Amino acid sequence: MAVPSLLAVFAHPDDESLSAGGVLARHAAAGARTAVVTATWATDTPRAAELAEALRILGAGTPRMLGYADARVPHSAPGSVRFCDAPLDEAVRRLVAHIRDFRPDVMVTHDAYGGLPGHPDHVHTHRVTMLAAQAAGLEQLYPDAGAPWQPHALYLATHPRSAVSALRTVIGARKTVYSVPDDQVTTTVDVGPWMDRKIAAVLAHRSEVQRGALPGVIANLPPATRQRLFATEWFIRHAPTVAPRAQTELTA
Repeated sequence: MAVPSLLAVFAHPDDESLSAGGVLARHAAAGARTAVVTATWATDTPRAAELAEALRILGAGTPRMLGYADARVPHSAPGSVRFCDAPLDEAVRRLVAHIRDFRPDVMVTHDAYGGLPGHPDHVHTHRVTMLAAQAAGLEQLYPDAGAPWQPHALYLATHPRSAVSALRTVIGARKTVYSVPDDQVTTTVDVGPWMDRKIAAVLAHRSEVQRGALPGVIANLPPATRQRLFATEWFIRHAPTVAPRAQTELTA
């Protein structure tokens, strides 16, 4: 059976590798079409070039960028509004165009919390993706954005409560770290065999490594610790249609 095609939608360059790099590499290795839409940063920035290298490593094609500014980095997209401030209808339309162009079987994005840190761009990406995944299949919405296409499953990248204490030892204490009860996780994927590609993709985001963000923390971890903390990816499955087509699961 063919492995379902996969379109990931994340807020910033590096989110795709950190949150779903193993799943992206696994699908690509199995012969599936894979791609990533990134909500923020302009195409002519160093971080966009780093994203292109990460996607090459993961086998996820070339960057697809919505071109909005990062909520906390105004120079990320000069002349563009912050993603969180953009008209909702405009952002949904832009993403619908990518969904209809790529025509994925399944999609992946941030959970409703925006992952562990709850970054406002992550949260907004979740909202826009949830709306766009539904709207893409409705022919009377955004008729100029391509022929209708309905993804049959949407997976929300998340963290179960049981995994957070171990991660805290690496990412450091935060005032708030967001996670979900373990029983809300519907899909647990062992990406151990693809860890080399996942870590290489994370480290391709050199700007984040140099400034000591999470990719920089990971760069300094011993391989055994990386394997223990990052060789599992967790998701909550959401079906935007009442009768999803067969064979629309992440490879697990």
